[in-house]
Amino acid sequence: MEWNDLTDGAKAVLEQTRNMKNDQIQIVEFEVGFEHEYGEGDNAYTVSIQEDDYENLKRFTKENEYGDKYHMARNKNIVKIILLEDGKIPDNLSEFPVFRQYKFEYIQKQAENAAEEETNSEE
Repeated sequence: MEWNDLTDGAKAVLEQTRNMKNDQIQIVEFEVGFEHEYGEGDNAYTVSIQEDDYENLKRFTKENEYGDKYHMARNKNIVKIILLEDGKIPDNLSEFPVFRQYKFEYIQKQAENAAEEETNSEE
């Protein structure tokens, strides 16, 4: 499966697994059905991850032609995709921070934190 065959949502997720390729395991967590607009004005873009994006990612991680190894785990609508170092799943994944989250709950928490900071700075 080629990169060009991927859906836009699948590309958004995979690009995050490659963003900081260093000694750390990259974990991206996303929610199937997620849609959110990022940026402002001319720099605005929407990330939408739907069921077909998930299926696309699943296929790509199995048929990947680029040499990287991935692990995907799904619990209801929450999916974790991990770019593996040395092709091995670490013993305790909870020790590794999630690099990027495309989840409604995460966006809501960020908005609440921003509103709280704004209130605190006005005082």
